[in-house]
Amino acid sequence: MDTPDTLAFDSITLEQLRAHGGLKWRAFPDCIGAFVAEMDFGIAAPIRQALHAAVESSQLGYLSATPLRAMAEACADWQRRHHGWDVSPDAIRAVPDVLGALETVCRHYLPAGAMVAVPVPCYMPFLPLLALLGHPVRQVPMLRGDEGWTLDEDALAHAFADGARMLLLCNPHNPIGKVYTEDELRRIAAIAARHDARVFADEIHAPLVYPGHRHVPYASLSDEAARQAITAVSASKAWNLAGLKCAQLVFTRAEDLQRWRAIGHFAGNSTSTPGVIAHTAAWREGDPWLALVLDYLHGNRELLGRLLRGKLPQVGCIEPQGTYLAWLDCRALPLDTAPATFFRRHAQVALTDGAECGEGGEGHVRLNFAMPRPLLQEAVERMAAAVARL
Repeated sequence: MDTPDTLAFDSITLEQLRAHGGLKWRAFPDCIGAFVAEMDFGIAAPIRQALHAAVESSQLGYLSATPLRAMAEACADWQRRHHGWDVSPDAIRAVPDVLGALETVCRHYLPAGAMVAVPVPCYMPFLPLLALLGHPVRQVPMLRGDEGWTLDEDALAHAFADGARMLLLCNPHNPIGKVYTEDELRRIAAIAARHDARVFADEIHAPLVYPGHRHVPYASLSDEAARQAITAVSASKAWNLAGLKCAQLVFTRAEDLQRWRAIGHFAGNSTSTPGVIAHTAAWREGDPWLALVLDYLHGNRELLGRLLRGKLPQVGCIEPQGTYLAWLDCRALPLDTAPATFFRRHAQVALTDGAECGEGGEGHVRLNFAMPRPLLQEAVERMAAAVARL
């Protein structure tokens, strides 16, 4: 399934997806899997070829400086070409994944026990991970308006005033699909500056932005924002590489990079050699495949909106501006259990429970629409049929 012909995506079957053995299709074997944030469209041919070449040449040992440098150069070039962000390859370091990057930042770049501000709803593991690391969380609400989502900037300012030392900023925002505008980011940077706060910028979904919107790397805003930021990026979401355990931390503050030189061997040691090779190929040669997949995802997003309006009009959804995730408001449905539980039991569709995403997430589900269109249509029709039986 490495073909760039998106017409072939429609023909990918449930049986093929289950045969691949991934969590998304095996965790709930009687369900359509719409909970894990990965796509069902295989990988780009240049990535597959690079991985095959690595296996053929037995390039599966411990990482050396040469592939790491190649990945950093490829990543820096991609950021410059797509976002106008001029970052040195010397500032880009490998880590196994973004959660590991967050753990490293919390352990080595924040005071012990420092409070962290987290906009909610948020990616599910953020809250338990921060608690496990001993960092109290101030949940900052995302506000739903007629024209989309906005961050409660007053609540963010209060969080910093009450002692929060870092903002965890996910942009594009998982699970609601918001892409922050440059003006919004500048206001956030000004708030952080008033309190000398740091920003962990999770930009793992940055390549997945739809027409009419533009991703702005937080660290590219200004010298001040660059000093606030530690940025995590990855090719894993956009090119379907999550299992290869590779991401990148981008350091735009000299002291942070100096600190990394003392801890980086341990923080980045579990990064996968095939992951680095795959990321290098994605950043260098993955644009044609990504453009076609984004077009397919754009069609899926439109289809999902039509299906919800026609078959589940009680369910609210603000159209995502980026990612392949939709945040569905099911509070108007007459359910006697959490909607994720209801749809898994009665529609055989596996979704993410919104209650796992922080305060205000109850009564919501996250749906991954990066699947073949016939399966997406079947998923919504199953959900609608289950609601009709109430």
